[in-house]
Amino acid sequence: MIHPSAIIDPSAQLGKNVTVGAFTIIGADVTIGDDCWIGPHVVISGPCIIGNENKIYQFGSIGEAPQDLKYNGEPTLLEIGDRNVIREFVTLNRGTVTGTGKTTIGSDNLIMAYCHVAHDCIIGNHIVLANAASLAGHVEVGDHAILGGFTLVHQFSQIGARSFCGLGSIIAQDVPPFATAAGDRARTVGINKEGLRRKGFSPELIRALHKSYRLMLVSKKSKEEALAELQPLIEQYEEVREFTQFVTNSKRGIAR
Repeated sequence: MIHPSAIIDPSAQLGKNVTVGAFTIIGADVTIGDDCWIGPHVVISGPCIIGNENKIYQFGSIGEAPQDLKYNGEPTLLEIGDRNVIREFVTLNRGTVTGTGKTTIGSDNLIMAYCHVAHDCIIGNHIVLANAASLAGHVEVGDHAILGGFTLVHQFSQIGARSFCGLGSIIAQDVPPFATAAGDRARTVGINKEGLRRKGFSPELIRALHKSYRLMLVSKKSKEEALAELQPLIEQYEEVREFTQFVTNSKRGIAR
């Protein structure tokens, strides 16, 4: 169903069974997949590709130009996967030619009201951005991460998979996968034990990740000494390997 007050550019492509609410504007070069629900007063600007079964609530601004002084009107892209819930007043910007040229939102994410995802961000799958969380340009967020309400993330920072960032955190460096971070400036305070338990991680694996955290980020051992001591766990657990590689390869440094 398309409300008669909605304005849809002739070049926009809408899939099957798409609902468009009152006073919504869908611009040129927009592609929307099947079974999407677009609420009232939403503005979707192109180039923008939206997958299937997404819900976009009222007053969202989707695919607008990046908030970057270097942007000069180039036709960059916002690409959104499937089954995302994008709540009221969310702003999702396109990429820039000085970045990747594309902002990417994966699938099965919950982006709560007033969140902002800036240009060239890469958002994975099954992520929760709580109310008013804001990501600056070029931020990457791994699968199953949770960012608490009013969390702010500095440009080029990386948030690891299955991490948890507490309410109101100001994150200026990288947060490792499976970790918990909080504060201004946020620091990593441990492993996300409760979140991992809820997702079925074994006690043995959680202990292995905790040991990895202690050796890599708390102890006074050198990185080489910590990795040598962790080598048996790195060989045994893919998650430990992911954690140690993230810490080792961090470009902005770890929030601690």
